[in-house]
Amino acid sequence: MASDFDREKFLKSMQTAVREKNRAAQLGRHLAEKGLQRIFFVGCGAPNREMSVVMYWVEKFSTQLEVRRYFPAELIKLNPPKLDKDTLVIFGSHSGTTPEMVQAAKFIKQYPCSTVGITQTGDSPLPCEVQKVLLYGKSPDEGYQHGYYSMFMILVALTAGILKSTDGWDLYDQVMKSLDAFPTVLADVMDDSEKRVTDEARIYKDDRLIYLAASGPMFCTAYVFGVCVLMEMQWMHTYPVEASEWFHGPFEIVDQYTPIILLLGEDDSRPIAERVVRFCKKYTERLIIFDSKNYEMQGITKGARSIFAPFVLQAALDRFAEHLAVWHNHPLITRRYMWKTEY
Repeated sequence: MASDFDREKFLKSMQTAVREKNRAAQLGRHLAEKGLQRIFFVGCGAPNREMSVVMYWVEKFSTQLEVRRYFPAELIKLNPPKLDKDTLVIFGSHSGTTPEMVQAAKFIKQYPCSTVGITQTGDSPLPCEVQKVLLYGKSPDEGYQHGYYSMFMILVALTAGILKSTDGWDLYDQVMKSLDAFPTVLADVMDDSEKRVTDEARIYKDDRLIYLAASGPMFCTAYVFGVCVLMEMQWMHTYPVEASEWFHGPFEIVDQYTPIILLLGEDDSRPIAERVVRFCKKYTERLIIFDSKNYEMQGITKGARSIFAPFVLQAALDRFAEHLAVWHNHPLITRRYMWKTEY
């Protein structure tokens, strides 16, 4: 039987991020007032993909800012020419110890750009290498949920503050208000999803290959669940596909036996994913469809729902993973190479 969701423990683990979000927003406004022209996001794994969501909204709403996203090793090798005083580099690392992240932060110190690090605690190496640090508290256990959602809260608050100063972002107040409700929304989704994911884990427990498809910012969830959860934590074979690419090759693998997870958000890219849903319903019944419109998200304002939707669906999928782990007799904290070998 999957471990029960400990609602009280989860909500308590998010409280540092709830408090820190206001400081993050204030820092964002301060940095923007210095004449900010571009943001470079730097992260590995799930943090890198979380940054893709924030990057999506900056690209959509800002007329003033250039935005890019890098893996730390690639940032060092590429050494982009715009690392100047008008550039903000944001580093996100749950542990604050990832060697590539620390190396990249040290590398950036030779340039006049501003730097911010987002991590759990101030006693890890990353905070020593950046100018400003935003902390969301130490994880209460070995799970990844606390850090994943807490980092998003800090990222979106920091960026909201920047957009408010650079572009007068009219969703700023809605986003900040919604952040207060966000932990409870996640807990509600985990509770409400329990029955369906229990059944789906039983049905799909013997599949070792699952495809995932989503569009726009929802692709973050498809990638994180496919790569950072199913591949890393369950040693399953997955292939996350951007819905806009589905009909340019990947759809040829679909037959009546193909298991597919489809994710639907509420942003302007939704029709792209809906087209994939219509196709898949014609050719296979082995579908798991998660739609953010099916969740109440009480406390999330109407204008901000699309921003939080990828993480709302991630909360449901997290419970799906917990139940798969039981069927596979493979706890989510099990690793074969990570933290155990040289690589």
